Amino acid sequence: MKTTLKITVVLVMLFTIVSCNKKTRRNYQYMPNMYQPVGYEPYQESDAFKGDMEAQLPVEGTIPRGYSLYEIEDTTEGYEEAKAGLESPLDSSAVDFARGKELYDIYCGICHGNKGDGQGTLMKREKILGVPSYDTRELTEGSIYHVIYYGLNSMGSYANFMSEEERWQVVAYVEKLKADLEK
Repeated sequence: MKTTLKITVVLVMLFTIVSCNKKTRRNYQYMPNMYQPVGYEPYQESDAFKGDMEAQLPVEGTIPRGYSLYEIEDTTEGYEEAKAGLESPLDSSAVDFARGKELYDIYCGICHGNKGDGQGTLMKREKILGVPSYDTRELTEGSIYHVIYYGLNSMGSYANFMSEEERWQVVAYVEKLKADLEK
């Protein structure tokens, strides 16, 4: 009887130990701080950083990865400088008119019209007025890019909505629309 009881207790303990073991996950955490990080609130107080706050401003002069600096100022002189000297870095094989059209339709066509004639949906509904046709304007690659980057008059900036490469695709498509209107 005692032997049977001992065997039963050992088997129950063995079964309990084996049932707790899962082959799909680790049983031990050798560095638990790697698996369970300490969460920091961005605006909580901290003695670790200057300013007594967790969130810090980036170092002056840093730019995000994938971005490049556009050093022409948002002034009339800057516009004239861009108009005279700024050229597209895309070569003819990198220009994708289908992608340019897609972006143009999303961001520009609502005001400027799908043909660049200044007859977009908002213009037809008289929500905005005075959108010129591309064929009546003296446009260059640089002037178009500058206006997309900074905006002009009642048009706002689209620099945050498109990458640099996408802006140049739109510039190429606008030049194509202008050429089509001038025929």
